[in-house]
Amino acid sequence: MKPLLQAILLGGLCAGVLDITAACTNGYFRNGSSPVRIFQSVAGGWFGRDTFQGGWKTAAIGLATHFMIATIWAAVYAVANTKQPLLTRYAVPLGMLYGVFVYLFMYSVVLPLSAWHSRFLNQPALGIFTGVVIHMFCVGLPIALAVRWRTN
Repeated sequence: MKPLLQAILLGGLCAGVLDITAACTNGYFRNGSSPVRIFQSVAGGWFGRDTFQGGWKTAAIGLATHFMIATIWAAVYAVANTKQPLLTRYAVPLGMLYGVFVYLFMYSVVLPLSAWHSRFLNQPALGIFTGVVIHMFCVGLPIALAVRWRTN
């Protein structure tokens, strides 16, 4: 397998596992949400509020969607690195910054356009802060480190 593809798959897998684990943990401690409910909420991008009526089916779709999105973000970073190698030279700070970018893009562009029609600023400040930190350490950083490891 070529290094670029390895970087994309590894970055997507690592970010996907870390981010969904953080989301499940955060959801449990914030309001007692189960992993199934967290997975269903991801599928809510497709189904809106009806996602919670879909049981394991929408939970499975949500989990698959989550890993697809993580892999797409890994691909964006990996391909950008082919044009701008400083992304791996400074993988830690730029990976963390990439996590912030991913968070802002997901919450200000993707979610409002999804079936959730969610607004970015309808979250409490602590929720935004927690989401940004999770995306820095569980999305951006592992993607950047995976890309650096497999492409250098």
